[in-house]
Amino acid sequence: MDYNNKPDNYYKNVRQEMLAFLPENAKKVLDVGCAEGHFGFAIKVKNKAEVWGIELMPEHGMEAEKILDKVFIGKCEQFLNDLPNNYFDVIYFNDVLEHMVDPYQVLTILKSKLINKGHVISSIPNLRYYKVFKELVFDEEFEYKEEGILDKTHLRFFTKKSIVKMYERLGYKIIFHVGINGHKPKKTYIFKFPDFYKIREDMLHLQYATVAMKDE
Repeated sequence: MDYNNKPDNYYKNVRQEMLAFLPENAKKVLDVGCAEGHFGFAIKVKNKAEVWGIELMPEHGMEAEKILDKVFIGKCEQFLNDLPNNYFDVIYFNDVLEHMVDPYQVLTILKSKLINKGHVISSIPNLRYYKVFKELVFDEEFEYKEEGILDKTHLRFFTKKSIVKMYERLGYKIIFHVGINGHKPKKTYIFKFPDFYKIREDMLHLQYATVAMKDE
């Protein structure tokens, strides 16, 4: 996987739209795919919280170590057993689950790391985004790219419905599930779609943000 040639802001981005979903009382947070720790540090400042991180890339993980409370560097899956049980109020996955071989297993194991009524908060790319949909259905294209929904490092693909099904089947309760980073196509663009393929609301969003509660 080529994680070394990502855009400059890939490891430095503070996802303000995802920070908005952070519960006010969350004091122990795990940020999976924490990059250089900037998002996690924003959580520390906002909630005066203890924030742990997991980051695949060593050079970025070492930067995160400077500002977060604890950072594991390497594949998320190899550290799952090192995380304390019933400890975290929130576990974040900001555009991370789609990079995993088996995100379902990871979410299953991490349930035991959440406190009772703890939350998983995720941002996941939407395969039904209208531009990708057009390329697939009308242009007969499915070509991986350097970034975006068809990022060549993505191993899994999701839609609005499949994200909900994933969480519910794993025993989580959906609290919020909303489209983020939406973009409306121009009217001339819509006219290219036959009536059967009219653009639906779910096709206007690059990602879906989901807040799911440990339901036990």
